[in-house]
Amino acid sequence: MKRFIPFVKARPAVAVVRLHGMIVSGGRAPGLNDANVAPLIERAFRRGRPRAVALVINSPGGSPTQSSLIAARIRRLAKERQVPVFAFIEDVAASGGYWLATAADEIWADDNSIVGSIGVISAGFGFSDFIERHGVERRVYTSGRSKSMLDPFRPEKPDDVARLRELQEQIHESFIAQVRDRRGSKLQEDDELFTGQIWVGGGALSKGLIDAIGHLVPTMKEKYGEDVRFRVYERRRGLFGRLGMTLTEALAGAVEERASYARFGL
Repeated sequence: MKRFIPFVKARPAVAVVRLHGMIVSGGRAPGLNDANVAPLIERAFRRGRPRAVALVINSPGGSPTQSSLIAARIRRLAKERQVPVFAFIEDVAASGGYWLATAADEIWADDNSIVGSIGVISAGFGFSDFIERHGVERRVYTSGRSKSMLDPFRPEKPDDVARLRELQEQIHESFIAQVRDRRGSKLQEDDELFTGQIWVGGGALSKGLIDAIGHLVPTMKEKYGEDVRFRVYERRRGLFGRLGMTLTEALAGAVEERASYARFGL
């Protein structure tokens, strides 16, 4: 109500966007992608003239494209609205999760936060021997010699692996460019920085991947005063039925996300 009363100064507000979970290809749920977080990010920047937007990140990564799209949206709005962006890492901001963090002007983490994993990974299974043992014949017809690349039901081909590595290198270079562009001279030159290595808290600070060890509330109070208000924007994860998901899809998504966090001992 203070904004309707003349001469009464409104308390400063910080919009808090919680980005938690795997970053998944568009249309998949649960998980983060540009389509399902765009409304939160848009409201955070546009509602009530916030003094800043704070990203609270807890993500083991995922889709590089969706990571790029989300980060680009944040930077577009930050420039358009002239609002500073701060990131606060909780348990982990690895791979695509760290890509999201680079959308901020400054990055904080906890002493125990896991940060980094600036690399690209592809994983799968090969079933060619299995189906052969069980008398299953694989029939594939294509009009392009690379159309069935990395078919898990056929023996792995060296040319396919070489092509995959070529694609991974291109994505890796894009990731490195994002980190260098956003972190600039803060980065310490280190041979391991872009190898997919991870660091904890102070280690990430020493490499220039984060700006400080600190937490959301005290840091924002230090910047904007003790009376700062927080407006929190986060996705509501309802029952899988409300999301139009089958039980199988919900369980598969949960297992995949759990496995992603498990890579970092979480």
